[in-house]
Amino acid sequence: MAVTQQLARIPAEYLASCRRSADASKDGDPLWDPPWADVLDLDWAPFLLERVCELGGLDDVHRSALRQALDGDTAIDLAFLNTHPHAIGPFGPAPTALSAVQVARAAELLGQIDFPALLAALPTDEAEAASLIGNGADKIVGGPKKYVLGHFNALREFYRAASQRQLLVVLWWD
Repeated sequence: MAVTQQLARIPAEYLASCRRSADASKDGDPLWDPPWADVLDLDWAPFLLERVCELGGLDDVHRSALRQALDGDTAIDLAFLNTHPHAIGPFGPAPTALSAVQVARAAELLGQIDFPALLAALPTDEAEAASLIGNGADKIVGGPKKYVLGHFNALREFYRAASQRQLLVVLWWD
């Protein structure tokens, strides 16, 4: 089973309900089950997205926003989601989250990134581009450019929708 990055956009009330469920359960089960329509599987794209932004010369403000959108923040206590046997991300770092305010800021900055222009800074030859990107980009069927563009667009849309609904975003590797 491949370990991939997952994101869920949820209301603060849902997270509070999961915390109460974990506290009330004998084995700490938070009953974590966000609606599938509010979950995004980024696969292994986070590493590639960051690398394309680096190679394309994206400024520090927008790179930082992308990094936060991919890494989350540890300010929201999610320890109850990381408790065996119900840990939501048992194969990676502890789950993290972004507040609704942080989600709104990330959505705004992600919306300003011209990702096709960043891709245009890469060699036109897919094999050369994959070599520069690294992180297994050479093994992506169909080429890395289409793959990272699709995942960036999905990430941007995910955050845009979360921001419009004033939701939190929880991130984990599973």
